[in-house]
Amino acid sequence: MITNEARWKDASNDKSVARVDMKLEVVVIPVSDVDRAKKFYGGLGWRLDADFPYDNGFRVVQFTPPGSGCSVQFGMGITPAAPGSGQGNYLIVTDIAAARDDLVAHGVEVSEVFHAGTPGAQFQPDGASGRAAGLAPDHASYRSYATFSDPDGNGWILQEVTIRLPGRIDSNETTYASVTDLASAMRRASIVHGEHEKRIGKADANWPDWYAAYMVAEQAGTEPPS
Repeated sequence: MITNEARWKDASNDKSVARVDMKLEVVVIPVSDVDRAKKFYGGLGWRLDADFPYDNGFRVVQFTPPGSGCSVQFGMGITPAAPGSGQGNYLIVTDIAAARDDLVAHGVEVSEVFHAGTPGAQFQPDGASGRAAGLAPDHASYRSYATFSDPDGNGWILQEVTIRLPGRIDSNETTYASVTDLASAMRRASIVHGEHEKRIGKADANWPDWYAAYMVAEQAGTEPPS
């Protein structure tokens, strides 16, 4: 008789078994007032995907931030976690100043842009000594932040990522979530390309190829063209 354990061991050692993608698509946050939370997240301009109430009192509401592959769910009967205990939820942006301005325009109270003066400062409360004002030195990718909370106190962290660390993105699947993200990438490429033309001492007739190579490398975290 073949046990389940034996089947698992056989499968784990079988190199021909296909790898199954596991895509994080939903994060659950605890709220005390579903309608208030729905109004808040809808007010951010996030896409409302679902609001399904059931006769037994269960209710699920789902929103998706612009350009995100992961959504947020809250409602009734979803989680026993205390309202407001959802902390450290990251929202990755390519232009943190623009993202902050957009939230402020939607009536959200957002911290000023800061970088971590001490490790982990992005998880400290607004005004903590570990937060150093302004963008990260040299505008380094992954290093600039801003924070805000929903009405229950669930905490969100904006993190600016312009160049990915190696291996984080498949260079064969480079995508941009919005026109704004694509335009920002093209602006960054244009700045570096200007330096490239200075080095070669002439206009680069193949600039579209250079732009494409640079933007793909930037997303994939690989060596960009020189």
